[in-house]
Amino acid sequence: MTWSQMEPLLTQGTIDTLYMVGWATFYSVLGGLPLGVLLVLTDKGGPLRNVVANRAIGVVVNVGRSLPFIILLVALIPFTRFVVGTAIGPTAAVVPLAIAAIPFFARLVETALREVDHGLVEAAHAMGGGTWTVVGKVLLPQSLPSLVAGLTTTVIALIGYSAMAGAVGGGGLGTLAYTYGYQRFEDEFMLLTVVVLLVIVTAVQLLGDGVVRLLARRTRTG
Repeated sequence: MTWSQMEPLLTQGTIDTLYMVGWATFYSVLGGLPLGVLLVLTDKGGPLRNVVANRAIGVVVNVGRSLPFIILLVALIPFTRFVVGTAIGPTAAVVPLAIAAIPFFARLVETALREVDHGLVEAAHAMGGGTWTVVGKVLLPQSLPSLVAGLTTTVIALIGYSAMAGAVGGGGLGTLAYTYGYQRFEDEFMLLTVVVLLVIVTAVQLLGDGVVRLLARRTRTG
């Protein structure tokens, strides 16, 4: 296969991969952030202490994290078809990607929030701050560098998941690698696909690290 034939395929595959990862990241934050916050608030010593709720959320998160993505991907085909009307293509792949990433990110959020100095939380409560005021004014701002680092890790995991989704018709670079690199023995195409994925992952990691350093400096000086 010549470069003129590979270029449009790689371009579209990259766009599809970024589309899948972008939307899955959005939904993982939308679902994972509140879950992580609730895990902290409902735990022992938390302002919303509720053992039953904490354990229920913990079980859901643990089950979601423990399932291998390829199994989850196949198991969710009926649900994916119900939600978006198809089980094939980048839009369909967003569903299992998001469901896999939400519990993953939730645990990272929980870890980040637990790193916040408990003295700051107590001081906020002593000044009359309610639970959600403490969350919005203390926990989230103070843990922002760790949250961004966790989000960076989640995005990189999603890039890997998206490649697996390509093996079952999810689209993106994974589908190209499987279809042309594996089934048609186009070794050059497989190599280029790997290089593009490495570039994307490296760019995400560098961007995430840069934002974390910037936020860490602001948090220390603030």
